[in-house]
Amino acid sequence: MSNATEPATRPSNPYFVLASSIALPGSGHVMLGLPARGLQFLFFMVILGWVTTKVAPADASFIGRHAGGFLIYALSILDAYRIARVRHAIWTHGHPDGDNATSGAKADI
Repeated sequence: MSNATEPATRPSNPYFVLASSIALPGSGHVMLGLPARGLQFLFFMVILGWVTTKVAPADASFIGRHAGGFLIYALSILDAYRIARVRHAIWTHGHPDGDNATSGAKADI
């Protein structure tokens, strides 16, 4: 019998979510079914990028002028990957067809 909190389907591969988040900010959250969270990260990325552009000195590099946006971008990547890893670990631990080959435990015990 299936647990009500256990997802019925296999969650997204965390590495695929990571690659997606790196390629396009917010897309990892969309893959995880959290589009509002991805949109919030995009919003704050733009806002903090704009603020640091106004505050940074004129001779700062491109990264330096947009440091606030890059900070939120990095946090967004880490957040999407963390959520994907946790979901995958929960699914693997509770599902008999999970990747338990390294644990040495039998599924029918």
